[in-house]
Amino acid sequence: MATPNYSYEKRQRELAKKRKAEEKRQRKLSGKPAEEEGSTAEPQADAEPAAHDAANPAEPQT
Repeated sequence: MATPNYSYEKRQRELAKKRKAEEKRQRKLSGKPAEEEGSTAEPQADAEPAAHDAANPAEPQT
């Protein structure tokens, strides 16, 4: 009778876990771009005027 190869079985379980984690990560990424675009657009709009003021500090404010 052949002895079981426990190392092989363990490696297969590890690979299955990695595949499952990668699929989960892909699902999360595929769902988030619409949310991220909406949330990142607002801070960029707020950051632009501040960056403009910081770029021209010698210009007097009226």
